Amino acid sequence: MNPFLTPQQQDRLVLASRSPRRIEIMRGLGFDFEIEPAPEHLEDDDDHHDPFEIAEMLAVRKCEYVAERRPNARVIAADTIVVVDGDVLNKPRDDAEARAFVRRLAGSTHTVVTGVAIRDGGRTRAGAERTQVTFRALTPEQIANYVATGEGRDKAGSYAAQGLGAGLIRRIEGCFFNVVGLPVGLVLDLLQRE
Repeated sequence: MNPFLTPQQQDRLVLASRSPRRIEIMRGLGFDFEIEPAPEHLEDDDDHHDPFEIAEMLAVRKCEYVAERRPNARVIAADTIVVVDGDVLNKPRDDAEARAFVRRLAGSTHTVVTGVAIRDGGRTRAGAERTQVTFRALTPEQIANYVATGEGRDKAGSYAAQGLGAGLIRRIEGCFFNVVGLPVGLVLDLLQRE
């Protein structure tokens, strides 16, 4: 049971994700929930959208997909993207793209955006959190060695701030949990809204 919410605000929760990081954060918050992931194809974004709106749009899409199948549940969905110089870096297609992503982020600052959507009672509430992440300068060998660990293969921007990827980072300005994939404060705020 989460101490910051009423029992009614946290009953019948369904997490629309199979992300181990999101599951771990939800469990750490004391939530009792079921898991019903949305299909991967819902993560395809549209190039004509503002890059900072994509994560929220994708979270809403996932949330509403699962809510159609679970109409009596309170569904939580999230989507995380990395934005650098106006370009969106999603999950890498392969290790070559992962190396290119990490090389592009090395020695500079990028924005991690996580959109969160919650649907219950036929109503969807959504929002997005932004966090600035600055990477250390990295050698080509360090980049190749990190990518070879495989840690970033299923993550936006090709890195995991909570794992070995912590060694890539010089500074985080904003919510650390947002970088991991589920901004805790935003989730609690959305659950509290009636």
